[in-house]
Amino acid sequence: MSQWLTLSRAAHLLGVSRIALQKRIREGELRSFDGMVAADDLQRAWPELDLDESGSFEKTRAIREDAFARRLRERVLPTQEALAQRLFAQGQELAELQRALTRYHALFETLHQRLAAAPAPAAADLLRLLDEGLARALAAPAPGDDMAALDAMLRVMSAHVTVRPSGREFFVEGSETLLKAALRAGLAPNYGCGNGNCGLCKARVVAGETRAVSPSDYRLSAAEKTQNHVLMCVCTALSSDLVLEVLEAGTPEDIPEQRIVAKVRSIDALNDKVMRLHLQTPRSNRLRFLAGQRVTLGLGPDVAEGSDIHGEYPVASCPCDDRNLIFHVCRADGQGGLCLPEVPLRGPASADFSRCVFDGRIKAGDDISVWGPWGDFVLEKGSVRPLVFIAIDAGFAPVNSLIEHAIAVDAAESITLYWASSQPGGQYLPNQCRAWAAALDEFSYLPLTVDDLSAALAASPGLASSDVFLAGVAELAEPLATALLAGGVPRGQLHVEAV
Repeated sequence: MSQWLTLSRAAHLLGVSRIALQKRIREGELRSFDGMVAADDLQRAWPELDLDESGSFEKTRAIREDAFARRLRERVLPTQEALAQRLFAQGQELAELQRALTRYHALFETLHQRLAAAPAPAAADLLRLLDEGLARALAAPAPGDDMAALDAMLRVMSAHVTVRPSGREFFVEGSETLLKAALRAGLAPNYGCGNGNCGLCKARVVAGETRAVSPSDYRLSAAEKTQNHVLMCVCTALSSDLVLEVLEAGTPEDIPEQRIVAKVRSIDALNDKVMRLHLQTPRSNRLRFLAGQRVTLGLGPDVAEGSDIHGEYPVASCPCDDRNLIFHVCRADGQGGLCLPEVPLRGPASADFSRCVFDGRIKAGDDISVWGPWGDFVLEKGSVRPLVFIAIDAGFAPVNSLIEHAIAVDAAESITLYWASSQPGGQYLPNQCRAWAAALDEFSYLPLTVDDLSAALAASPGLASSDVFLAGVAELAEPLATALLAGGVPRGQLHVEAV
């Protein structure tokens, strides 16, 4: 009898996306039952897979080989309590299987004895069939046995979490907190400080057990404890399988306005017109945002209260790393159309924030005020349509955030990126885009010029059935958006971030 695995666990074992598995199911290569796939079907569908070389097995082996290192014991391996509980649970399952096998063996022996004593020729045929069937069952491992063995190993190392009511799933690696694991998987749970102080990340444990891995100043009420509430930011999964009831943000309206002060970690030139600004927020005051949103950056303690040097920029990084915020800051010198200009939409008139970045007046270690997030240039909740991203020059910044998030959550069966440049070298992160295309079977990257963009889109047959995201300067993005609507892209599926 084949072992059945959830799509998430099968994808985790194979190192592929859920979308890839769903595609195989639609094409009839994999059997599916109630959201699960058979282990022997996976082995047949991926005959080239060497489990000894799979990413999950390599990670597990590395953990085992370095298990005596203190750093890995603390940060990679689950706690001793978690390991003991998960091994005990597997021991209970093994003991139950052994009891079942003992009962089946007794039944087999009784049937074998009665058939051997029966004189009828039919009994002899049944006895031969029984012996041959037993010989085949014991002759060699069945297809999928290796997959099942690897799954059993990884269940000890990585806890599987199911979120209600959304049905989303994620894995907790080692002793990381539930909040960190959920963010890494692209979920948007409700949270605040991320440090055990505010209590906003409360979740109810429906099934399974958790354990606190860091102290907390927030005190759950007696009623909350009775109802099995925990703080996601301080707890990890103790059992192999966990079910949580969690509040999740689905729309920009679910994300509150925040004002924090972050430190400049680094400033790097991506080309002569674009700088990468890396900010890091305090551990106790992180930025919640949805992929594709933007914030207002300013010098001084509070951009909302009078900073005279500020600008509005899309966050170019994924919400899965809420402490490290990346921005693509463009030279606002009025020369060429490469960059999205600063937008003084909030607060007093904006001075030249980008000039401060390029002139070196903003340095590593400086404080930068962050106010936001703003905008609704975000993925559509629940949509499984193919994703088409169209970036014009530095419109790639919000697109980068959206793509990283879409990859993290398996948001679509395919992703296509058109990156058009109005000047030579305008695709300032080409290696990253090529790496996506090389690593993901369903990812396509097409670098081109602005002049060639309209023709390329007109030749694309699937735009009308896709979610289309267009970002760039207003004078280029708005006419293109009009053409896309006229070409059949439904208005509800076209998202435009134009300045």
